[in-house]
Amino acid sequence: MTMNELRGRGRPRSSGTHRCDRCRNLVARIRVHWPDGAVCGACFSSAVNASGACAHCREFRLLPGRSPIGEEICRDCAGITTNLTCSKCGREAERRRGGHCAACIVTEDLTGILKPNEPPDLRLHRLIRELASTDRPRSIITWMRLPEAQALLNSIGARTLELSHESFDALPPAHSVEHLREMLVHHHILPGRGDIRLFRFEAWLDTRLGSFEDRPRIHQPLEVFGRWHHLRRLRTMPPQTNMDYATRSAKQEITEAGKFMVWLDTEHGLHIDKIRQEHIDLYWSEGPSTRKHIRNLLQQRKLTGKGRALKAKARQAVASPMSSTTSRLNAIRTVIEADEVYLGTRIAAIIFLLYGTPIGKLASLQSNQIHADANGMTIALGSQPATIPEPLIPLFTDHLRHGANSRSMNKESPWLFPSTMAGQHISGNALWNRLKIFDLQPLATRNTTLFDLSKELDPASLSALLGYTSMTMTKHAAHAGMQMGSYPATMPTRGEFGPEIT
Repeated sequence: MTMNELRGRGRPRSSGTHRCDRCRNLVARIRVHWPDGAVCGACFSSAVNASGACAHCREFRLLPGRSPIGEEICRDCAGITTNLTCSKCGREAERRRGGHCAACIVTEDLTGILKPNEPPDLRLHRLIRELASTDRPRSIITWMRLPEAQALLNSIGARTLELSHESFDALPPAHSVEHLREMLVHHHILPGRGDIRLFRFEAWLDTRLGSFEDRPRIHQPLEVFGRWHHLRRLRTMPPQTNMDYATRSAKQEITEAGKFMVWLDTEHGLHIDKIRQEHIDLYWSEGPSTRKHIRNLLQQRKLTGKGRALKAKARQAVASPMSSTTSRLNAIRTVIEADEVYLGTRIAAIIFLLYGTPIGKLASLQSNQIHADANGMTIALGSQPATIPEPLIPLFTDHLRHGANSRSMNKESPWLFPSTMAGQHISGNALWNRLKIFDLQPLATRNTTLFDLSKELDPASLSALLGYTSMTMTKHAAHAGMQMGSYPATMPTRGEFGPEIT
């Protein structure tokens, strides 16, 4: 797969006849000429938004320059004479409208829209200050130009939208509304309301049950299943639970339960309390495999004494797809070399390929689960830390320093892969859509990874390292012909875990 094929979504670079000396691409025009050569617009934008310790003078400054060996250096050390000082605040930054930096533009525009002094509102002053101080204030400018964002901000400025959850609840459901709400919660301008996914599930459940209000034979048992089984269970789940997957699973089971009860009522004129085993067998035999998701409904009614002891077999996988070890190792090499792909996407792909971490768990990893010391770097996926191969440490270090915390709406985010939604991590589906750029097959790749690792370590050790249950790892060990489920769990020494990477 070529680098051009691995480029992510977004506006493609314009082709032309001018060669950029930084990215080496042919472009329509050159933005500036600096001592290290011609610089295209994309490289200029990256350069004037990078800051840190200069590789030469060690001062913490804007780092637009490049040394002959590719080090990031400041303007003075690079000999760059382009004016990169904001004419309003005096900070080093890209000069935009009127010679002002993006942070000053955000402050000026939001002050004009939100009118924080008419009358004085400390919360609005804080919102303006927080948005202007993000690592990427230019992205705030882009967001403010969206019609949905403009309408919401104008309503706040006109004082027709109060800063309260009740006011936001009264608005028509929309992504833009939740985006702004979570931004206000993240910056402590609105109080938190617990896990946002649980809140969304409750709203979805109310709507779903409302669609059956005129059919009490369905509404009553579905409400018991939705509220007293799923909602109560979700509310008591431990903090480390992946609520994205938990709520999606609950929604699917409730949806399928509703379909089943509609089928009973429409086709057979039956309430769910009156069903027999032949009804279940018929329903499962004549429809798609998703109908098997009514199993928990039947089990729940049996346990609560609301139904008979009917057979409800769990859905079994028809096949266990696998890819080859060679293709997995080639994929790891491709990901490592894909310099033009966003680093966060590459880090997620590396973790998935090295450790077989489920996508849902991968999306919810926190930055503090990666630990570095004089002995190397590890990642905590289970009860024992797993070693990150030494050649990959610079990639992980770079992501921790610049990528994991750079989301403008997610400043100081604890997540390894933050969402564009303030305070949230990326969803499993969104992360997998990013990984599709590497043409990975989710189940086949995960099975192959666990198959390969099962040939290197016993199931108990892998369970501790990867966070899977011992039963799961024993099954993979049996598949790999390495039945060692009774071996004691021991922490492997460095260098024993993961494929050799050179």
